[in-house]
Amino acid sequence: MKRLPFLAIVLVAFAFAAHAQDAMKKDAAKPADPEVKVVLDSWNDIGRKLTAMAEDFPEDKYDFKATPAERSFAEQLLHAAGSCYYFTNTVTGQKLPAGDPKRDQYKSKADIVAFVKKSFADGAAAIQAQGEKGMTTEFEYFPGQKSRVLDMAYGIIEHSGEHYGQLVVYYRLAGLVPPESRPKK
Repeated sequence: MKRLPFLAIVLVAFAFAAHAQDAMKKDAAKPADPEVKVVLDSWNDIGRKLTAMAEDFPEDKYDFKATPAERSFAEQLLHAAGSCYYFTNTVTGQKLPAGDPKRDQYKSKADIVAFVKKSFADGAAAIQAQGEKGMTTEFEYFPGQKSRVLDMAYGIIEHSGEHYGQLVVYYRLAGLVPPESRPKK
């Protein structure tokens, strides 16, 4: 009779262990995404946010500045989008830009929206062209300074995120709500 409770405990323990193993198999963590996908997703996400702002902000406020010493809304977009070419041109072997795109080259909202879209699309194409193995390829980013593709891409992503944050302030100062801060439908 003393064996019956012991056997019951052993059977319950085995049943629990088997159930736990099944649950662990179902809940097993999926492997991390490849580096190229993670970089590309981040690149496309900040590009999407800046494009949404470029499309949404009223054209008559494109030359709004938070203070006289700062860039205008349009100049912020041109600077952020233009900086993508420090990455794209390095990776594709082209000459680096001479500086920020000038506002007088991009006279309308449509011109700026098209430039923002193109700069992030060109960068995404450069990332895809590098592929997974190319993410760790080193390039001379600035004279005498080498960097890996993924480090350069993340640098531009982070830089673009900083300008996104500045543009959020421009929205608020203009009495507007940025697209990402609006309730989702």
